[in-house]
Amino acid sequence: MDTRRLPFLVELARLGSMRAVADRLHTSTSSVSQQIATLSREAGAPLVEPDGRRVRLTPAGWRLAQHAQEILAAVDAARHDLDPHGEPAGTVRVAGFATAVRRSLMPVVAAFAHEHPRVRLTIREHEPTEALALLADDAVDLGLVYDYDLAPSAIPEPAVALTGAPLWEARWGLGVPDDDRARAVADAAAPAAAVVGTYAGDDWIGNSRNRADEDVVRLLASTAGFEPRMTHEADSLDLVEDLVVAGLGVGLLPVDRAVRAGVRVLELRDPQVRLRCRWVTRRGRASWPPLALVLAALR
Repeated sequence: MDTRRLPFLVELARLGSMRAVADRLHTSTSSVSQQIATLSREAGAPLVEPDGRRVRLTPAGWRLAQHAQEILAAVDAARHDLDPHGEPAGTVRVAGFATAVRRSLMPVVAAFAHEHPRVRLTIREHEPTEALALLADDAVDLGLVYDYDLAPSAIPEPAVALTGAPLWEARWGLGVPDDDRARAVADAAAPAAAVVGTYAGDDWIGNSRNRADEDVVRLLASTAGFEPRMTHEADSLDLVEDLVVAGLGVGLLPVDRAVRAGVRVLELRDPQVRLRCRWVTRRGRASWPPLALVLAALR
């Protein structure tokens, strides 16, 4: 079996049409069809079947597509590991959310400028779902993503085989106007349900590019017996603070982050809210020497 044909099957499993595969791989639909047909002969089993005017993968096609992800990852790892003793060199493409870029990646960039000048990092700010999509498209090598312990997220399917590991956690609380109501809640050291329940009648602020914050807010609100009025969306913590100061709403903010005057972050207890950051890459890519260096520095 010629492994060079496997990407056509993997992309067909992911995208669902030969036209989309052709666009993704910069070739023609007929070429995709020929590659799949040849791969079927080499595998000794039909890999696709008619589905109206399109095609779909057979059970054998789905099984081979799953194996193909592992095979291509192994080939990729072997290709990048041919000279393990040489000085790593190359461009590591990273997509991550702003806090992780600042906290975890920027120190690596500064250190590598002196210690590993042949390893270059390019950085793109993206929310987790966007970073995972870029990894699936092989548009980046590394994703820095997050979820909350109260609302865990899973890698969506279908997707290329991914692997990753935790980096750090951070406690989050409720950002509210720093007024008498907030001071009374803080002095009471109340559980999370009582804290959020105090603001049941307020407008709430979610994230404009990720539902994780809203999912946590709705879960906490349900324990307090109300439906939050999700009115505003912002993906910038500074903008969340601006909205809070203006009296336009309340929303989640990190506990350990310095906030502007007029904002108070109320601690959430029983349960706490923890943001969990982790790195993710395509399976087999982590052994590529430039990326391996970055991962070692992140840990």
